[in-house]
Amino acid sequence: MASSSTCLLLSVFTLSAILFMASSSEENIDLTITLPLTSTFSSKPYREKSMDFLPHLTSTESLSTGGHDSKHGKTIKTPLFPRSYGGHSIFLSFGNPPQNLPFIMDTGGYAVEVPCTSQYECTNCPFSHESPNKLPIFFPELSSSSKILDCRDPKCARALLSDARSVCPRCHANSKNCSDACPHYFWKYGQGSSHGYFLLENLNYFPQKTIRNFLLGCTTSGADEVTPEGTAGMDRSMVSLPAQMGVKKFAYCLKSHNYDTTGKSGKLILDYRGGETIGLSHTPFLKNPPQHPNFYYLSVEDIKIGNKPLRIPSKYLSPGSSDGSNGVVIDSGWGAAGYMAKPVLEIARNELKKQLIKYRRSRVSETDSGLSPCYDFTGHKNMKIPDLTFQFTGGEHLAVPGWNHFVFDDEKRIACFYMTTDTNKTTASESAQSFPSIILGNYAQVDYYLEYDLKNGSLGFRRQAC
Repeated sequence: MASSSTCLLLSVFTLSAILFMASSSEENIDLTITLPLTSTFSSKPYREKSMDFLPHLTSTESLSTGGHDSKHGKTIKTPLFPRSYGGHSIFLSFGNPPQNLPFIMDTGGYAVEVPCTSQYECTNCPFSHESPNKLPIFFPELSSSSKILDCRDPKCARALLSDARSVCPRCHANSKNCSDACPHYFWKYGQGSSHGYFLLENLNYFPQKTIRNFLLGCTTSGADEVTPEGTAGMDRSMVSLPAQMGVKKFAYCLKSHNYDTTGKSGKLILDYRGGETIGLSHTPFLKNPPQHPNFYYLSVEDIKIGNKPLRIPSKYLSPGSSDGSNGVVIDSGWGAAGYMAKPVLEIARNELKKQLIKYRRSRVSETDSGLSPCYDFTGHKNMKIPDLTFQFTGGEHLAVPGWNHFVFDDEKRIACFYMTTDTNKTTASESAQSFPSIILGNYAQVDYYLEYDLKNGSLGFRRQAC
């Protein structure tokens, strides 16, 4: 059992810029899908040198060619790099000849998509002024294996979360002469949006290994994005990266809080074997509400700060069956320590203020950052911040240490509770409307080995240095 407090030196981390959420405006296009995926990233400008990192996948065993590896019992590992925008990315190789590109590893993300034209435009994006030659763009015209997804292909309706007849009214099973392409997508998620069309493409991994007809979103324009990198959706949908690769489980270990875009990496493990991993605690994923069929909901009974139970009202801890509101979700693509609906965040903040009363509050930092509470540690060599512990049904618990839920500015001697909320919603009912009440973000997951068992529907976890 982890200690209820963590001694933190003030020279370790950097306080992030202001985090915010904004709603996207409606647009009249072929098909609009609202997906509350990744939303809270740092607002730092895009300065990645993406191709500085050579992509490489390794296997625990030699691989034979052709098809999935489920029959061969293989495990594939790939580096997972921290990024300055507040996420962690892997490299994937698509096309013939292969094009190697970075993708955000996002367990709250739907499908796999990437900018795919030299005319790619992103409105209100920090990289809008960059030349397309400096952005990680996939060029389908340079690949002999690229095909536009046909309306009659079952993957079309699956990707657009609809039935085939409504997506492609002129095409059905008996429409032998139908040549319509699958409609364009328009995905809205948190502060951003993307618009594009679907391709069938080769996904290349490890020497001489290829998955053909992989569904890939080809994004031609976007808005309010913090990075031009693609998204590797890892959620529970049928078009996610794990589902299309046919793995039984996947795991990752995030390495850095600093999002410093260095060569140091964690790891992502794709496991076709499905065997037991020794030394893990487990908690089951909950049944998803129909409004959010692809999130990873956790069965949480309560949250503690230090040894003090917060006694969070149960309605916030389980997803609502009628409107999809509330519940606790784990999301590797969510920046910061996570998200709490305002009523839950107020409970947590009030308890932190009680336990950290000996330290001086920094009201200026709270105003500047939008985070609260913030503290000024001038004159203190170190500080003690209590763990934030999630108590799961069945008795297991995951203790988030202080350095995983507070963010620091070592020069100004400031530290802030790194949980965000939606500042556009002012009441409890608005905060809970069709959205999880609590999200465990990637900052809180650093130095945890996290295993998503897709076959058995559970999360395995243990503390370890990544």
